[in-house]
Amino acid sequence: MRLTLKDVAYSIQDTSIIEDISIQIKAKQFVGLIGPNGSGKSTLLKTASRILKPHSGLVHLDGQDLYELSPKQTAQEMSVVSQETALTFDFSVREMVWMGRHPHKRLFQSDTKEDRMIVDAALNRVGMNGFKERSFMSLSGGEKQRVLIARALAQEANIIILDEPTNHLDIHHQLQLLDLVKKLEVTILAALHDLNLAAMFCDYLYVIQNGQVVSSGTPETVLTTELIREVFGVETEIKIHPITHKTHITFLAHV
Repeated sequence: MRLTLKDVAYSIQDTSIIEDISIQIKAKQFVGLIGPNGSGKSTLLKTASRILKPHSGLVHLDGQDLYELSPKQTAQEMSVVSQETALTFDFSVREMVWMGRHPHKRLFQSDTKEDRMIVDAALNRVGMNGFKERSFMSLSGGEKQRVLIARALAQEANIIILDEPTNHLDIHHQLQLLDLVKKLEVTILAALHDLNLAAMFCDYLYVIQNGQVVSSGTPETVLTTELIREVFGVETEIKIHPITHKTHITFLAHV
């Protein structure tokens, strides 16, 4: 399933947050958004997932206007993993993941054996099956993030939108999670903070600065010393890693 944003803009009062952004994510492509803090990445993800309605521009799923779909139809096709999850009441880990099945249920429809299998499989894939009876609020930040990924897996959506999915995770779980996401064979749009992880896992990158796309392309073409200096204010040395054969960035000093 393809996700397309065309000339999307969003403002708060008179302040433009993102302006005239156009991006396209092909089916089963892993696309990363990179850029400095405050550049508009999270706002762009929210407009792509109808959390925020853009003030202008279009968002299309496979050529259909996102706002012509019902919220339930959208949830059947798209899953969102945000940086923060605000809860009024606490839930168990299993209950949090069960929520991913709701878009596929009719009103008052009971849970099935297939639902249980999907939920358990999702927990297993993120290494959280042993935590299923734990309170979600009692978990560490990294554990919570893994549960939210499991909920997205249980939702069985064709598009997953991730906002800084590796926040709070140690390096082992960062690599495990992104490797898992990469192998899902669904369409992925993710805001990433770590440029080396973006280079390792993303098929295509959009660089966001001051609410606009300033560069796009494969990691090999986008991640240059000149761009990183201009956008992030950091001097770097960039090589192709001899083992991963991916772009690898060594950060030297701030400009």
